[in-house]
Amino acid sequence: MKIIHTADWHLGKNLEGRSRLKEQERFLSDFIQMVEEKEADLILIAGDIYDSPNPPAMAEKLFYNTLKKITDKGKRMVVIISGNHDSPERLMAAAPLAMEHGILIAGTPKTVIETGTYGKNKVLRSGEGYVEIDIRGERAVILLIPFPSEKRLDEVLYKIDQEEEERGKNYEERMDLLFRKLEKELSEDTIHLLVGHFFVMGSKEGGSERGVQLGGSYLIRGDLIPKSLQYAALGHIHKPQKIPGCKIARYSGSPLQYRRGEEGYEKQVMFVEVKAGEKCSMEEIPIKQYKPIEVWRCKGIEEGIKRCKKEQGRECWVYMEIQTDRMILDEEMKKMKEYKEDLLEIHPIFQMLEDDRVERRQEKPFLELFKEFYKEERGIQPSKEMIEMLEEIIGRENRDETSSIDNTRIE
Repeated sequence: MKIIHTADWHLGKNLEGRSRLKEQERFLSDFIQMVEEKEADLILIAGDIYDSPNPPAMAEKLFYNTLKKITDKGKRMVVIISGNHDSPERLMAAAPLAMEHGILIAGTPKTVIETGTYGKNKVLRSGEGYVEIDIRGERAVILLIPFPSEKRLDEVLYKIDQEEEERGKNYEERMDLLFRKLEKELSEDTIHLLVGHFFVMGSKEGGSERGVQLGGSYLIRGDLIPKSLQYAALGHIHKPQKIPGCKIARYSGSPLQYRRGEEGYEKQVMFVEVKAGEKCSMEEIPIKQYKPIEVWRCKGIEEGIKRCKKEQGRECWVYMEIQTDRMILDEEMKKMKEYKEDLLEIHPIFQMLEDDRVERRQEKPFLELFKEFYKEERGIQPSKEMIEMLEEIIGRENRDETSSIDNTRIE
């Protein structure tokens, strides 16, 4: 079976108020061509189809037109799960119409896919969080884990006996229960797949993943993902990467650079070939960046103006940092923006102020510095759970250091 895995399209997303729909349309046009060239049998889209629960009409139209072309009148099967940015109800509203085109949609871990004919293929068996499909005589069982909030996990695990339920006290333990529950549905002589939208501990963020709670509750270890799977297609993290603790799992990443912090990332989709009972082969297919994000660092205002003039015809989104000892005049900013209309931000860096900031920071406690850094990097304050975890770590290290000093004195 030939499979293409993608995720985190974020259709309808803006960058500093600028629409990305044209870039997304160009990506999807190339994606359709890629699907045809690879002669894919199955497409897995691992969540965050849209950037918000209430996407613009143009984003929905682009999505449905793309699906129609991908399936090729029901020849291919497409499996879609919702991410934390999606509205499960809105995504699943199109399920009855999608069925005749070979499209399966799961909104929550509790979703049960209807059995029957999907385009030119079939759904043979299904239940909460899993489906067994038949594509031209080749069968696969797919475990479906749309974004599993704590509430949704409780809903799908309520049938497990009380003793097990009590053992699953935290999010990771409940996810482990869910994996073990779904793993029982894997059949012999079928391909074993998973498509999920969650955060694996140790993965490297790309900067745009709302809802990732480092130090909070939505974290699991990679080694919890069932070993009996042949491939796990994950979404949620925008940087393409292997999964710590699980060799058969991958984050495909987002197709575009979606904010500052993702510049320089190579984007991709995954192409997987697999047979029942055999190890799968994986290929990373690079995606062109139609309008990449760049950070221009200029030593002086004149250098900034010259850079804008020189590169005015090139397609890219620009954040500009200018070292200066004075304010940038309105006329100078206007001139830069006239040359480079996709200049998103002009940030003056006053050297004296930077030096002062370094001196001030050297006088501050570690936790206060961490809060400032987190706010600058993510735009939000760190969670209470994260701060408590850091305080515990710092306290533990201080106790260990004190203990070490005391032992040295005793010796």
